[in-house]
Amino acid sequence: MTKRVGLIGFGGIGQSILQAWAAEPPLGYSLAALLVRPLQREAARWAAGPHVLIADTVDAFLGAQLDIVIEAAGQGAVRDHAEAILRTGAELHVISTGALADADFREQVFALVREGVGRLVVPVGATAGLDGLLAMQQDGLLRVTYTSTKPPQAWKGTPAEADFDLDNLLERRVIFSGPADQAALLYPKNANIAATVALAGLGFAETRVELVADPAASGNTGRIEAESRHSQLTVIVSGRASQANPKTSAITGMSVLSALKNRAGWLSFG
Repeated sequence: MTKRVGLIGFGGIGQSILQAWAAEPPLGYSLAALLVRPLQREAARWAAGPHVLIADTVDAFLGAQLDIVIEAAGQGAVRDHAEAILRTGAELHVISTGALADADFREQVFALVREGVGRLVVPVGATAGLDGLLAMQQDGLLRVTYTSTKPPQAWKGTPAEADFDLDNLLERRVIFSGPADQAALLYPKNANIAATVALAGLGFAETRVELVADPAASGNTGRIEAESRHSQLTVIVSGRASQANPKTSAITGMSVLSALKNRAGWLSFG
């Protein structure tokens, strides 16, 4: 049975998902609806094609009877729409996991899912190693550190601008060091992967995060370092930033389609 999929967001990540979907649609899934801002309707209609509902209200969007909703619109969209989506019984794929750094909101969403109201899915995103973290939980995780290194311009429009001259930075500088919840809430467009690592590992308070501005960096690099009672894990993923948004990696949107294909394929990786 074909699953009906809805996509929230028509920014850099959303557009990359649409382009990849058009090039190679995931088997067993149909893109049924796209939720955008009112001023984006015409551009979205052209990009998505004639068979996709273009909506600018969540009620119209959810009226498309969706089985799966992919969020690619930022933490605000998660906070605004997660409950309504889950209450339809749909499966919600969250890219902007930093919204879950808010403890009250996280508990509200998790309580719904625990009660069997919808399902919450966290795609791998622009990093790897989450499977290792999940396995190491069973072995007793002792520490987890996530380091995100990006060029200085990727940190513009963030709190780092108040403390650093990003246009004239000559050497690598740590612009934030602290727990994952603070990182995700202070840097909502840069540190969603820190939240994903926290969810897969020690939690928000115990996961250490460093955000780094490096003028020598040509793209975005994420590094996970973890230790359990019997194992150690180091994972480094480097890649180009999204052309539309240097704050995020180009691979982020592709992880969503990978998750769908993995679920539908004859060979899957749990």
